[in-house]
Amino acid sequence: MTAESTALLRTPEGVTALESASEIAGGDPLAAASALRARGVPPELAAAALTQVDLRRRAVAKFGADAASMFFTRAGLEQATRAVVAGRRARRLAAAGVRTLADLGCGLGSDALAAAREGISVYAVDADPETAAVAAANVAALGLGDLVTVECADATSVEVERYDAVFADPARRKAGRGRVFDPRSYSPPWDFIAALPERVPRTVLKLAPGIDHDLLPPGAEGEWVSVDGDLVEAAFWCGPLAEVPRRASLIQVSREKSVKGEQLTGTGAAKAPVGPTGAFLYDPDPAVVRSHLVAELAELIGGRLADPEIAYLYTDVAVGTPFARRLEVTDVLPFSLKRLRALLRERGVGRLEIRKRGSALEPEQLRKDLRLGGPNAASLVLTRVSGAPTALLCKAI
Repeated sequence: MTAESTALLRTPEGVTALESASEIAGGDPLAAASALRARGVPPELAAAALTQVDLRRRAVAKFGADAASMFFTRAGLEQATRAVVAGRRARRLAAAGVRTLADLGCGLGSDALAAAREGISVYAVDADPETAAVAAANVAALGLGDLVTVECADATSVEVERYDAVFADPARRKAGRGRVFDPRSYSPPWDFIAALPERVPRTVLKLAPGIDHDLLPPGAEGEWVSVDGDLVEAAFWCGPLAEVPRRASLIQVSREKSVKGEQLTGTGAAKAPVGPTGAFLYDPDPAVVRSHLVAELAELIGGRLADPEIAYLYTDVAVGTPFARRLEVTDVLPFSLKRLRALLRERGVGRLEIRKRGSALEPEQLRKDLRLGGPNAASLVLTRVSGAPTALLCKAI
């Protein structure tokens, strides 16, 4: 999508083309394009409409019903904040008294839209002209133009001191290079991003989940967010916005699209007790692991680690928790392909879920080597116990 094609789709002819594309899309792309052209839609507009309809279909998972009227680019959709995450962040900003917000690197506008819906006035910028055009189109499509101004501009040129708060989402991809993992290669550069809290104390930085804890500004809160078990982002809440040292936020979206959230907080520096394996194994949510809150979860469930470097917890009795998946352990054995194959054959296991932490084994190759066969299902955990490679056979869930 280009700025020109986005503008074209917003014209009366573009709206009609989108409606026709929605009726036709879903089958063979070439046939759909031919059918649109047969209805008198010019080739360029037909291609743009079909692309947009496909992106809207994909965007439902992130944006729900709003996706039907929004505009997207492929890269922008992949990087966009999920609506449930953006909405939660916007509510927290509004509760903190934020009334004006500078959104640096606004992308398709997800966070700006969510903030506006909480009554916050947003000045949003993106350095890419096509992305800025799409964000502006989304603001108009959702009727939020009175609260959101979008401009194509370099984030470093914005007078951020004019706003109550700053939200920065630096680009972590480069054309032809894919994801960028080194913060020094972010755009805007990390030096600019890291200095924002000094200029505007109420600053929120959206970052990759793998960001180094050592990069947290002094006194800031590090939050790691998962949605339905997928780790989606880290956020650094700075200045007066910081409430705790570390936070793991788990969001669950039901089939009925109702949203439920759970939070675990702590210092991120505590150490969990270490002891033997137990009757139950807990695989913490990735937000808990990345926020370094495994010790806090261990205290919550009365659990322990079997290896100080491996984030699996164990208890002797079953404890319910939303912060980890619980497995019932039936067998613990030092890893041996021969012994494991014999045990699975004895149990008649033909369907095996394999998860690992602290093991170099490749699950799919191991599955082939085990030569599974039988009517039963089980879960296999490959890990270390007191430094030794270990296999834990668990009941299927």
